[in-house]
Amino acid sequence: MASGQVVIERFHSRVLEGNRAGDPADRRVPIYLPPSYAVDRDRRYPVGFVLTGFTGRGRMLLNDNPWSPALDDRMDGLIERGACQEMILVMPDCFTRYGGSQYLNSSATGRYMDHVVEELVPFVDARYRTLPGPAHRGVMGKSSGGYGALALGLLHPEVFGAVACHSGDMCFEYCYRGDVPKALSQIQPAGGLQGWLEAFEAKRQKKNDDMLTLNILGMAAAYSPNPQAEPFGFDLPCDLETGAFREDVWERWLELDPLRLLESHADALRSMKLLYLDCGIRDEWSLHHGARLFTRRLRQLGIAHEYQEFDDGHMNVQYRYDVSLPKLARALAEG
Repeated sequence: MASGQVVIERFHSRVLEGNRAGDPADRRVPIYLPPSYAVDRDRRYPVGFVLTGFTGRGRMLLNDNPWSPALDDRMDGLIERGACQEMILVMPDCFTRYGGSQYLNSSATGRYMDHVVEELVPFVDARYRTLPGPAHRGVMGKSSGGYGALALGLLHPEVFGAVACHSGDMCFEYCYRGDVPKALSQIQPAGGLQGWLEAFEAKRQKKNDDMLTLNILGMAAAYSPNPQAEPFGFDLPCDLETGAFREDVWERWLELDPLRLLESHADALRSMKLLYLDCGIRDEWSLHHGARLFTRRLRQLGIAHEYQEFDDGHMNVQYRYDVSLPKLARALAEG
């Protein structure tokens, strides 16, 4: 069986320098080169950017598992079986102190959307034999990575011409709002955000309640940054003392919900060569309801797309890449 090659690029990001969260500007970015890349030196390839979910970074996509192949092994197998055309895969590292960036620009975390669009895209085009341009460049991801894929497609159709979203964050009323009071119950006994975050970072073992609370902090850092807010430069959607919900902050979150972004950026998705979405019908964050609302609106707007539902939840769903990767490669190879 012919195998591709994974190159780990050590990339220094200018736009992430001095970010308020104190996260490093130096990142390791895995890049998968398909089997023929080393031998067919005149050939150019489409490119897929693969985004990890919350608490993930690109190298996690290469984790070896006997029942769920790493991304490079999965791609090799698809190509070997003739199920998928060859393409280059880029695995960005957009992890932050708060678990992730949602691949957005935020004064609280850094310019992660700019990092992908303005830095990684031209870097890959200059360093590797790509087919440049949005017609041959796509973005895909799961969970927060699915959100990032949609956000990049909606906001930067001049860069990405195809999107695949697996169980992406959307319909924020369902997937986030119910966890806000649960997070508050964890933060209050710690004496506030700083006390909670310092205790969390000191823990050798993170538990489910810890990750739930971190998720709310991460979303606040992405969706409601506020440079004047202490101690970390973002607003929570509730008052820390009383628990009162802050509708003005929540509205800022909703402005970045794909359901809201779709209304003002529908033409961006109309331009996509592929718009693929899926979700599990038992998603623990109710994301299947959001996906159904989103795809219904796509139908109402006459936007071509594909949508599939699977009889599973939110975790361990990498097998769905066997569906999306061939679709993405085929769309990006055309034209």
